[in-house]
Amino acid sequence: MKQVFFCLIVCLISENVFGQDKHAFTLFNGKGEKVVYQSVVSASKASDLVLFGELHDNPIAHWLQLELTVDLFDDTKGNIVLGAEMFEADNQLILDEYMGGYISQQRFEAEARLWPNYKTDYKPLVEFAKSKGLKFVATNIPRRYAAMVSAGGFDTLQSLTSQAKSYIAPLPVEYDASLGCYKGMLGMIGMPGKGKSNPEFFPMAQAIKDATMAYNITRNLMDNHIFIHYHGSYHSNNYEGIHWYVKRKIPNLKIVTIATVTQDDITVLAKENMGIADFIIVVPERMTRTY
Repeated sequence: MKQVFFCLIVCLISENVFGQDKHAFTLFNGKGEKVVYQSVVSASKASDLVLFGELHDNPIAHWLQLELTVDLFDDTKGNIVLGAEMFEADNQLILDEYMGGYISQQRFEAEARLWPNYKTDYKPLVEFAKSKGLKFVATNIPRRYAAMVSAGGFDTLQSLTSQAKSYIAPLPVEYDASLGCYKGMLGMIGMPGKGKSNPEFFPMAQAIKDATMAYNITRNLMDNHIFIHYHGSYHSNNYEGIHWYVKRKIPNLKIVTIATVTQDDITVLAKENMGIADFIIVVPERMTRTY
């Protein structure tokens, strides 16, 4: 009896003095108030479009993407459409062929231009969509065309064939160089090719990606369906990027934005992360990464 009592005391002391809970993430709304996961689900259910911003190497963001997708599928009885930055528009055919069962998984993964972390981070989403017969949209501009803009600006796209242009947002694209997401890129260090071309072309390459993803989202919206789009947070933070382009096209569309950030302290939302999205996933800076 004494031994049991001693063990109980040790356990209580350990829990209250020596041990603290380790949380993998904390959720906040844009005002910096802590919220529960169900708040994200409820808001997403009431929207037309969920822009889920991730950190590409962050396992918590990828897990929550899958969880939210599964929960929205269940809550809407399957009335969701998926889309992702990680698939380029000219790969839509091969993505459709795989989703429809016309080609094998091995063939799809060998021939599609998949990101290096596809198997750990995006395959679960694709396989879930395939198992449920969901539409999955390849929204991004082919990277070779974004590279053209990075090297020579928007005008370089005008020389492309009509077939090539079909994979890009209709030209000319609207562009606001004063948006923070584009102004901020001019100060980034180590941009590919920096110094070899006009630095003002770098944010244009980002904008053509945003415009094309927004275009492919808006033309694949379905009545009484929620479109869930996965992309790097920078593409929708501060209601810019994809969000800005979608709103230019459909001002009244109900959009929920989600951002992912890392902080040393996840108990409070850092000032610089206030208001960047409707919901912010804050992950510990030391969280392990997928690559």
